[in-house]
Amino acid sequence: MIDLSEIQEGMNLPEIKKVVRQENINRYAEASKDFNPIHIDADYARQTPLGGTVAHGMLILAYLSQMMTAAFGESWVTGGKLNVRFKAPARPGDTITASGKIRRVEKSGDRNLVNCEVLCKNQNEETVITGEAIVGVKDNENSG
Repeated sequence: MIDLSEIQEGMNLPEIKKVVRQENINRYAEASKDFNPIHIDADYARQTPLGGTVAHGMLILAYLSQMMTAAFGESWVTGGKLNVRFKAPARPGDTITASGKIRRVEKSGDRNLVNCEVLCKNQNEETVITGEAIVGVKDNENSG
């Protein structure tokens, strides 16, 4: 977790890399009850303009949330906010890198609002998700 005393504008957040696997897409379909064949039926998906199965956008978004949790802990889990755009599909076999950078830190009462630019890219450097994350961190929360 990032120590609040180290937080500064322009600082990179720790990256997370994940390999997208069809079995994880299938598990996500079960958990979310989203059985759209574009996600789980390879024969069907091959016949679409996408040319094969793709991961649920929310599965890939979970990688960003995991990165933010690693950086900000419970502050992210209990009050983090994401505003993102999905730019391209993630496919089985892709390696997704979730990354971020602190854009702004603003004082708000006993908290610091940390505004981060966030991004998921695949192994070809194609942007899959882009956006911003905001998390409120108490002055003494991460120090120690």
